[in-house]
Amino acid sequence: MTIREETEADFPGITEITRAAFRGDYEVALIEKLRGARLVIMSLVAVDDGAVIGHILFSELGVEVDGRSVKSAALAPIAVQPNRQRQGIGSKLIESGLGSLRDRGYKAVLVVGHPDYYPRFGFSAALTATLGAPFSGKAFMGLELVPGSLSGQKGSVKYPEAFGV
Repeated sequence: MTIREETEADFPGITEITRAAFRGDYEVALIEKLRGARLVIMSLVAVDDGAVIGHILFSELGVEVDGRSVKSAALAPIAVQPNRQRQGIGSKLIESGLGSLRDRGYKAVLVVGHPDYYPRFGFSAALTATLGAPFSGKAFMGLELVPGSLSGQKGSVKYPEAFGV
């Protein structure tokens, strides 16, 4: 298995596994809207035997903490072909993406996801507790790629229109 940046030739495979993993089209439409709005920072695929078996997308996200802008990304969506789940493919996609974001100067990543899964990568709901956002609770988590980047008294998160929130 290899992980690499997506190419246009990967789009049908990405659509197929995203639809299968989420059992619907919301995430497929989200990917298309983020691409159309040119908000994609990075879109990685896991490929095995020439077929796309996993995908992760990171997009621009407006985050401000105590009046300062924090260069941030949203992690959404991530999908793995259903019959290949629980084999570490998603973990490898996340780790690869986070490393690349760090290298590109991003300070933080936010995700709305399973509170039992994302903490293993360092995501925490405590880091988003003071951020005004359309999401809240245990599923709304942040990860500081640069320590202290989300620390402060008060902040806000502005999701792009593509998210529909």
